[in-house]
Amino acid sequence: MAANIADLFEHAVDAFADRIAVCFGEQEISYAELEQRANRLAHFLQDRGVRPGDRVGLYAGNSIEAVVAMIAIYKLRAAMVNVNFRYVENELQFLFADAGLAALVHDRRFAPRVAAVIKELPEVRAVVVLPDGTDAAADGVDYAAALTAGAPRRDFGERSGDDIYLLYTGGTTGYPKGVLWRHEDVWRTLGGGVDFMTGIPLEDEWQQSRRGAAADGMVRLCLAPLIHGNAQWAALMALFAGDTVVMLPHFDADEVWRTIDRRQVNVVVLIGDAMARPIIEAYAGGGYDGSSVVAVSSSGALFSPVVKRQYLDLLPNVLVTDAVGASETGFTGLGVVADVPGGAIEDPRVMPGPTTVVLGDDGRPVAPGEVGRLAKSGYLPLGYYNDPEKTAALLTEVDGVRYAFPGDYARLEEDGTITLLGRGATCVNTGGEKVFPEEVEGALKTCPDVFDALVIGIPDERLGQRVAALVQPRPGVKLDLAGVEGHLRELIAGYKVPRSVWLVDEIHRTISGKADYRWAHQHAAEEPTHAD
Repeated sequence: MAANIADLFEHAVDAFADRIAVCFGEQEISYAELEQRANRLAHFLQDRGVRPGDRVGLYAGNSIEAVVAMIAIYKLRAAMVNVNFRYVENELQFLFADAGLAALVHDRRFAPRVAAVIKELPEVRAVVVLPDGTDAAADGVDYAAALTAGAPRRDFGERSGDDIYLLYTGGTTGYPKGVLWRHEDVWRTLGGGVDFMTGIPLEDEWQQSRRGAAADGMVRLCLAPLIHGNAQWAALMALFAGDTVVMLPHFDADEVWRTIDRRQVNVVVLIGDAMARPIIEAYAGGGYDGSSVVAVSSSGALFSPVVKRQYLDLLPNVLVTDAVGASETGFTGLGVVADVPGGAIEDPRVMPGPTTVVLGDDGRPVAPGEVGRLAKSGYLPLGYYNDPEKTAALLTEVDGVRYAFPGDYARLEEDGTITLLGRGATCVNTGGEKVFPEEVEGALKTCPDVFDALVIGIPDERLGQRVAALVQPRPGVKLDLAGVEGHLRELIAGYKVPRSVWLVDEIHRTISGKADYRWAHQHAAEEPTHAD
């Protein structure tokens, strides 16, 4: 059994070639057309020396061409390197050199940045330039010419479940790290190769396409950029099963609902509050239908309680879920957003996956009510690319069982669920008390005049660290900071209430919606506080 990403896609093509595979704006492409274009691009890259195991960069926004490139790279048994399109030249230089690129596929608009760094990478054997509506001069082969030059046939030889999948992390606290997976392992944990809650593997590599052939196929809107693992695996899992993937050129909350209504989207896949809150507030004020939606799924960042309440109130018949995981673990748990007694919304609590545990400092499972580190066994990555030291810290054996520790802390509850507390790297130690930023951010967002917030720890002579917050008020609102403090003290302990606050026009986040901690600490160091 190969369990290879390219094989899984090809099984789907063979089962439902005429179905629509991807929609982007007014464009759409069938499974058969996506297959032929990917074959052509793969042959073009192969003819220019790209071999199994080589790394090929994808430096592009969402588009049908980007999906073609992703599939083409996997067809060659090469590893796709996801390139953050917000990176500036020095970040690109680091990533390209760290990955050791053999080829690069990029949007035309990025040609000036590529030209500035590519001269330092003589090992790059091919550059393909994707159309994006701009006319920047580019040193590379146009996408259309590459397709013309490549053969349309599927003749790439036998593949393996041991082929390498590579995903670079977002780098919110430092330079990104490449996480290495075997194709089969990452498919099992992120691509539907295992039932997420029972842990039972699919019986063979054709089961997803067989199920898809027996159904009409769903329409799935993937809101994150394709260079993020959330969107990659939402798209790939949909393509393995004969569904239609819908993507947008950029995030716009009203355009999301216009697209949902036009394309009759069934499932919306997004990342946390940064996407979920603007979407639900646009729905509240926009007069959209939205009746085709049956599920909204977040992964990569959890919903805050106030946003969960908005979805329950406005979309009561839609299944809303929080999927927990990381680039280094894959899926670790799932929470279903639902009312609890008294009409409240629980803290970020999920049912752990079948191989997810909470371990204490002694390496033993914690008792209910205790806090420890989230850990996962089973299908795991091989480690970090070119970084044995970080790999050793990520993967640890306890009593003969190999675990991955993504850095998250959690509390085991009496009913077997786990409450997510946050990343240890961002935890604030103030006077000996641990404060997890996500809890404080969730409390801040319940303030009616606060739209978004980001909490960090800053140095304090007496406490070691103090809790600080960057707060984005709603448009046109003059925020009453004393009122905000009073509101917070009703929700969280006094030591968790921010002692320093900066009001900002917009909270900076990565392209995937995650907090940009480097920006937050830089802003805190350079700007005076509004309250102290």
